[in-house]
Amino acid sequence: MLKRMFVAPDPGRLRLRSATRSVLGIGPAVAVCGLTGHSLPAVITGGLAALLALFTVTDATVRGQAVTTALLPVVGLPVLALAAVLHGEPLARDLAFLAVAGAGVYARRWGPRGHSLGVFAFMTYFVAQFLRSEPAQLPELYSAVLLAVLTSSVVRFGLWCYERRLPPPAVPGLPGGGTGLARATTRQAVQVAVAGAFALAVGQLLSQERWYWAVGAAWWIFVNTTSRGETLVRGFRRVLGTVVGIVAGLAVAVPVHGSVAPTAALVAVCVFGIFYTAAVSYSWMMFFVTVMVSLLYGLLGVLDPSLLALRVAETGVGALGAALAVLFVLPITTHAVNDAWIQQALRCVHRCTAEAAARLAGSPTADPAPRVAELEALLGRVRLSIAPLVHPLSPLRARKARARQVLALLDDCAREVRGLAAVAADPDASHDARLAAACWRVEAAVQALVAPTADRTAAPAAPEASAERRPARVVLPASAARAPHHPGAEAALHHLHGLERALADLATPLHTSPRAPLNTAQLV
Repeated sequence: MLKRMFVAPDPGRLRLRSATRSVLGIGPAVAVCGLTGHSLPAVITGGLAALLALFTVTDATVRGQAVTTALLPVVGLPVLALAAVLHGEPLARDLAFLAVAGAGVYARRWGPRGHSLGVFAFMTYFVAQFLRSEPAQLPELYSAVLLAVLTSSVVRFGLWCYERRLPPPAVPGLPGGGTGLARATTRQAVQVAVAGAFALAVGQLLSQERWYWAVGAAWWIFVNTTSRGETLVRGFRRVLGTVVGIVAGLAVAVPVHGSVAPTAALVAVCVFGIFYTAAVSYSWMMFFVTVMVSLLYGLLGVLDPSLLALRVAETGVGALGAALAVLFVLPITTHAVNDAWIQQALRCVHRCTAEAAARLAGSPTADPAPRVAELEALLGRVRLSIAPLVHPLSPLRARKARARQVLALLDDCAREVRGLAAVAADPDASHDARLAAACWRVEAAVQALVAPTADRTAAPAAPEASAERRPARVVLPASAARAPHHPGAEAALHHLHGLERALADLATPLHTSPRAPLNTAQLV
């Protein structure tokens, strides 16, 4: 786990930039709240609002990010008022918490903006429980949230908006969706409500004061997951990160004794760690979150080992509630989700190939670069969905071997597509009639892999019989066939042939039973 955090690739140093900017954005936000006379609970609320504004807003464009950031207080402040008003009504408070939790997950159906607003709403209710907010505190809490979001936005969109110089990132969405209970977001909203109810009931048996930790743990386990396998693995990683973070928190927070200056410095380190590790390791992210919470408890003067031990227990209760919910309440199978992501990645492979071949054929509008970025994002999502099958603790040996083979072959496809795009970017590269045939073979291979089960045994039609299925932009004039072969075309053909081999090899793991053993020779 330690190695993964430090050796994980960081293209464009985006994780480093994001982590550094988060410290530069949250630090001034907290300072502004403190200098304007806000109490410690209000300062903590403002700091959390700034952190969420920088962490959860992931729209594809800067304009979209600004709009979502502006909407955060619109959603969060009414929820904060609801939590404060219901502070003295346990039953109504608990039911409202479960409703906010379910709505926060349901909002994911509206993409990154819905996800951001759902997270902000839930965490606003959560922090009200953490600080035991009451109606009399609302004006001060409101001003702290608004000041903190405004200050962090000045840093993000004004002083250091590095996204303006970057192409919009690809944000893959799971294909399909259906309606009603067929939608993953609807099912997960029900699962979260059930898991939250379990965590709330058992959490209150453990503690009438800190029960909300169990609900928070259950809710966060569902964030950025779809299948039951992803959720179970995320629950394990949350517990692991929390346990290790508790040990580190005792070692760090207790000697500090709540002193403001060293606590602020250590919290800044934790904030950097949260942002830097979130994309590569949920366990490390939870480690830094737990240490930061320990430091905040020290500031509030309530830190002691028994409190941190209680947090471990509450986290375990939340993880158990999430596990029971995904296993028995409207389960979303890992195999179905994996298949959907893999098919989407394969279709993107074909789109990348068609764009690159069209560029080599001389099309002035063809550009494979955005498609390659989309493929990289999709492969990241495939790795996330397959992670439960390749987890070291997974007992399903045959499915683990099959999943590893699929990942290796998809990585081969990505490598060949990147090479093909690099060749196509060469202005001196020429077209070649052989590219059209090779591109058609790639298309046929992809269609064979993503076709319904009943169609997989049918042989692909000959090129002459399926001309309408060819990418129109790679059909070359007859004169191109007589043109001398160019080194660029030869390199492109090399990548296309490698892509064909990888796609052909994918047929075995994708078209046989997921529980059937693989021939070990196929894994070499």
